[in-house]
Amino acid sequence: MGTIMDIVNARDPFEKEFHQAVHEVVESVKPVLDKNPEYRHAGIMERIVEPERVIQFRVPWVDDQGKVQVNRGFRIQMNSAIGPYKGGLRFHPSVNLSILKFLAFEQVFKNALTTLPIGGGKGGSDFDPKGKSDFEVMRFCQSFMSELYRHIGQDTDVPAGDIGVGGREIGYLFGMYRKLKNEFTGVLTGKSLNWGGSLIRPEATGYGAVFFADEMLATRQDSLKDKICLVSGSGNVAQYTTEKINQLGGKVVTLSDSTGYVYDEEGIDGDKLQWVMYLKNVKRGRIKEYADKYSTAVYTALDGSEAFNPLWNHKAHCAFPSATQNEINEKDAQNLVDNGVTVISEGANMPTTPEGIEVFLENKILYAPGKAANAGGVAVSGLEMSQNSMRIRWSREEVEAKLKGIMQSIHGACLSASEEYGTPGNYVNGANIAGFVKVADSMMDQGIV
Repeated sequence: MGTIMDIVNARDPFEKEFHQAVHEVVESVKPVLDKNPEYRHAGIMERIVEPERVIQFRVPWVDDQGKVQVNRGFRIQMNSAIGPYKGGLRFHPSVNLSILKFLAFEQVFKNALTTLPIGGGKGGSDFDPKGKSDFEVMRFCQSFMSELYRHIGQDTDVPAGDIGVGGREIGYLFGMYRKLKNEFTGVLTGKSLNWGGSLIRPEATGYGAVFFADEMLATRQDSLKDKICLVSGSGNVAQYTTEKINQLGGKVVTLSDSTGYVYDEEGIDGDKLQWVMYLKNVKRGRIKEYADKYSTAVYTALDGSEAFNPLWNHKAHCAFPSATQNEINEKDAQNLVDNGVTVISEGANMPTTPEGIEVFLENKILYAPGKAANAGGVAVSGLEMSQNSMRIRWSREEVEAKLKGIMQSIHGACLSASEEYGTPGNYVNGANIAGFVKVADSMMDQGIV
């Protein structure tokens, strides 16, 4: 398998996040390639690691002081063998080709696991919406879409939100697309309910990660009831992860943002969560303010020079990393295991380093990688596409039931694939293999394209 990694390393020598994502899949699917030599003969791995299309463009916009600003825009159209490209847009200063290629690559297999006919893509910009006025965000989004609109469409590529792209940004992007194309189609997901959005879409990624954790626990005749849970992040995914854990009888004791984290031993109940949603979604404040409001909480500022994140060093049963990539390193993983955590369900994309994953696998804990556990978001995006195509809206109960069914199906597919290829209970191998086989078979059917 060294040859595939050699090719990737030689072509893209500085894209470390992309290398990390590819290496994990390459290691997992080796037994599949050994069992099915026709995949090797058809160059499936060589093709699957190469995006079908990479789009990069200039995004000029004018700030509130009248000064011209310039950002970079990207869209990675990774693989469309099973359906139109589908994946979020991320607006964050860290955005570059490596991060977007890793996200698009992961998205291919995640989307294949959902049982829905959607391919994989990702995009975004190094624009930072933090600290910008609504008008600045609007002007940026309109400039961004004035180029992106040429490359997307409801049967071609359907973007969604990601870090830095919430309901406000989706609204501005959709408005510009509608103006430029003079048509009203489901070209973006995560829309507001008044103009084509789906119920449960904001909740979907967080809810899905919790449903997956509950399915894993059920294999050991257990549940989330009375479990103490660590959650990182405080955005959309973390908020609804917390909400669903509360509904299933668990207790969340941490939330974080880029500045630090809060630990509330009494638990972040429904009332406290509502205040967090106001703080983050309306006031756009920092999580430190939670500790100012609630005396039960302790705030710890994050020191980037430390070898570990103290958020992951508390006694708990379950952990839900819901912030960003590589937030759990080897030391963090060992701290989690040492503190009694037996369930990890990733709400973020690739939040655990390869060394951290090894710690989880060696200790035989229930570890669900993001491409399986956080597929709920894109699953409900797919359901939003279906509703848009039919010009109907399903009830909240219908969508949540479909989401739960999809997460149960993903869990079952991961378990059976891991057993078939000799690593029972290894959800990393199971997720990679189940997603890979579906995409690889579709590529085989369609010829060398």
